[in-house]
Amino acid sequence: MRTDAPTSVSLPDWAAWSPHAAAAPFSVGVEEEAMLLDPVTWAPASRIEDVLASLSAPVAGLASAETHGSAIELATRPHREVAAAVDELAALRERLQADLRPLGLAAAAAGTHPFATWPDIEISPGARQQSVYDSMRELARREPTFALHVHVAVPGPEEALRALDALREDLPVLLALSANSPFWQGRDSGLASARIPVFGAFPRVGVPRRFADYRSYVAAIDVLLRCGAIPEPTFLWWDVRLQPRLGTIEVRIMDAQTRASDNAPLVALVQCLVRRGARGGGRPRAADAPEVIDENRFLATRDGMRAELIDLGVERRRPVRDLLAELLDACAPHAADLGCTAALDAVPALADAPGAERQRSIAAAQPGETAAERLAGLTAALHAEFA
Repeated sequence: MRTDAPTSVSLPDWAAWSPHAAAAPFSVGVEEEAMLLDPVTWAPASRIEDVLASLSAPVAGLASAETHGSAIELATRPHREVAAAVDELAALRERLQADLRPLGLAAAAAGTHPFATWPDIEISPGARQQSVYDSMRELARREPTFALHVHVAVPGPEEALRALDALREDLPVLLALSANSPFWQGRDSGLASARIPVFGAFPRVGVPRRFADYRSYVAAIDVLLRCGAIPEPTFLWWDVRLQPRLGTIEVRIMDAQTRASDNAPLVALVQCLVRRGARGGGRPRAADAPEVIDENRFLATRDGMRAELIDLGVERRRPVRDLLAELLDACAPHAADLGCTAALDAVPALADAPGAERQRSIAAAQPGETAAERLAGLTAALHAEFA
């Protein structure tokens, strides 16, 4: 039986839960990965070193390199309210755009670059990025992917583990709502989120298994560290993971969003789901059916908001829209307490115009005789909506 007894005794140093989380419970921080572009060809531009060296003060401390040289991560500070976090992220986008212009570069956001192929990709020269390349070898030379990560502070590790357990079943719904990467290697993949299988080439990805308690979670990771399989815990690239150093649970399954305004409903939904799960919001029906969670994850990857997911409660597939509506009802009281009702109320609008379907519509409307020309036009349109 899981308890809320202190868990810091005899745990390795990396697993000590940050005390700062208790001071601002359920505050949020947002990270998004954006693409660096050549505004003439709209191809990826592997110039992360030039960019980081040229950033102005407002964004310099909140931007970092990613594995690929044509990607940059923007990260907000922690905020008690969703509105403040997404406003800061929008401001970082605007400042980044301004800093890129003198370098002859542009930025955009989506789960994948529409027409990049691996021969055009360079690995970032930073120490961590080179370590990833040394570990992954040519797996790291795949096309870059771009995600939206949301951190939510949770007062203690057992509460965070409860939230992780509850979120496992909700992750496919979050993926369906955020899916924004239909194009890959210059063609329509037929998927709503091509980012998921492309990123899946890495190890230690997907939905984590259930853990009996925080000590079990720590033990599973610590053996990888002690045996030298991974250098530190952030080399676990699960769809959701705990971040003891920050005192947060980090939801990582969502595609990066093209429009800054679309971040708000996703961040609000994650914040509410974490609070609900941490406070014992009911044991998920599929908690002991990992094959069902994995299948739902695939269905959301393929079909986005058109998906029909397996509901073990009734033993049949149901429209993801119905499952989302139920989650919104369950989250409404939490949103009122957290001050994010307005952002949560924007979820249905995003569900009605999800990123993957919008990209396909934009690409179809682009002038040009070839698929390459249409996808270059799509990438230009993604840039136009970035800030």
